[in-house]
Amino acid sequence: MIRNIVFDMGQVLIRFSPDLFMDREGIQDPEERKIVMNELFLSAEWAQMDLGTLTEESAEKAILPRIPDGLREKTRHLLWHWADDREMIDGMEELVGRLKEAGYGLYLLSNASTAQHQYWPRFPVSRLFDGKLISCDHHIVKPNPEIYRRLTETFGLRPEECLFIDDAPANVAAALGCGWDGIVFHGDAEELKRKLASKGILFDAPDR
Repeated sequence: MIRNIVFDMGQVLIRFSPDLFMDREGIQDPEERKIVMNELFLSAEWAQMDLGTLTEESAEKAILPRIPDGLREKTRHLLWHWADDREMIDGMEELVGRLKEAGYGLYLLSNASTAQHQYWPRFPVSRLFDGKLISCDHHIVKPNPEIYRRLTETFGLRPEECLFIDDAPANVAAALGCGWDGIVFHGDAEELKRKLASKGILFDAPDR
């Protein structure tokens, strides 16, 4: 029986869109956008920040020398401020609230840098969660099976009572391999509700 719903964060609860971030920074030239995408968002340093082996300070020193002079300040600003003014995925705050009211344990499992600890509390939905495990704090990233075991051990959960929701199929597959249930999220909260219901997840508080 599922008692705990574990959510990924980016593109499940909160939008993660480098294109939107670059729009906000005023980077419109296609070649410049390609440079920022490859050298910042798709860089080894970005992955190392999620792993907790680099900070923004050290990543800046590695990334900026690869950026053309005229684009360097905008890239630096993105590195430090990409998470400002982020938006919830439509329908997900309401879905999380209903699961909370129905009595499920709610947990966050995300690959993210230390900046997560600053921007996550800005979202009211964060207060509905019973706990979180962020990759940078443990130097493990999904889909490494150890990060799933670490979450259940940290919060005293039984794997067979956990269901994981992530937009990356590989991350859900890893959860299944650890004895969890799982759903791949495709950006549609209504579709997710139907899939949760098909697994016996109730959206109404049980009668007392």
